[in-house]
Amino acid sequence: MVTLDFEIIARDPACGARRGRFTTAHNIVETPVFMPVGTQATVKSLSPDELEALGARIILGNTYHLYLRPGSDRIARLGGLHAFMGWNGSILTDSGGFQVFSLARINKIEEDGVVFQSHIDGSRHLIRPETSMEIQMHLGSDIAMAFDECTPYPVTFDYAHDSMERTVRWALRCREAHTRSDQALFGIVQGSVFVDLRQACLEKLVNIGFDGYALGSLSVGESKEEMLQVLENMTPRLPEDRPRYLMGVGTPEDLVEGVRLGVDMFDCVMPTRNARNGMLFTSRGSLQIKNSAYTDDPEPIERGCTCYTCQRFSRAYLRHLFMAREILAYRLNTLHNLHYYLQLMAGIRRSIEEGRFEAWRKEFYALRGGGEP
Repeated sequence: MVTLDFEIIARDPACGARRGRFTTAHNIVETPVFMPVGTQATVKSLSPDELEALGARIILGNTYHLYLRPGSDRIARLGGLHAFMGWNGSILTDSGGFQVFSLARINKIEEDGVVFQSHIDGSRHLIRPETSMEIQMHLGSDIAMAFDECTPYPVTFDYAHDSMERTVRWALRCREAHTRSDQALFGIVQGSVFVDLRQACLEKLVNIGFDGYALGSLSVGESKEEMLQVLENMTPRLPEDRPRYLMGVGTPEDLVEGVRLGVDMFDCVMPTRNARNGMLFTSRGSLQIKNSAYTDDPEPIERGCTCYTCQRFSRAYLRHLFMAREILAYRLNTLHNLHYYLQLMAGIRRSIEEGRFEAWRKEFYALRGGGEP
């Protein structure tokens, strides 16, 4: 088992927020951290140099997509995912489980794995836990995720129980199949919104032993209250000496609340996908750049923002680009949104170091004109 040399540097005295760092084969990652999503070996519209300049130190790649196209064996022959995409920082690859369940036109869950049809060409495939490990080892990511069954929502207790138990059996097979010494392996805690199932899953995963632990199948349709209830109950139970990862979440508010409860790692397509849809994040909330109110607006997206987009361009120009469907619109919007998310996390890290995260959190909500959740 690989050690990420995870250390906790500071804790906020008023809540569960913690400031840490871990070391991979490629660099040092400061936590709490947001990982931009690079589904197909690219964070859409941005170059590796731009990501690095924004402050990104770890990004996420997608096992399912890279397995189907261009193929993990091809990427391995070309030197691995880092060399293939020209990225010198760390990479975490997901297991492919979420995409198998959400994108494949037909899937059949068997004890051995999942049979599915590709969303690209309809070809049939079987991904087993061992297959997921083989793909991720070929990709050469710094952190691999165990293959899990992504529990849908809503779901009955009995289905969630059976799904959780299968995830644990698959996790053991992943642990046994994983042999790459320079790649960490994280386990994924399942159990839907049923806290007792989540607790049972975590206990079994800890007995198997992983380099880090993730909470999966949240923000999949459940209410914000249900998600927070799971986080409040589960995050403090995750091993203290390992990174804690909340998968696929979420809004700026989700990140702040996750940190408050002790989460170290986040990923979400929201800043990049919303950028391509014209939604831009600011400290006072979000704005839709296509709105006619910005037609003659000479202001930047957010006054005081130090990103390239805000330093150079007006809302009027950005609206023009977006309405004209110019490629530059997507690039400039993405630069701003990722800058916002990464600077949000940098501010959170500083506040924890200074022992004032709760005060920072109150300021965060006050700027947005709303109360705390």
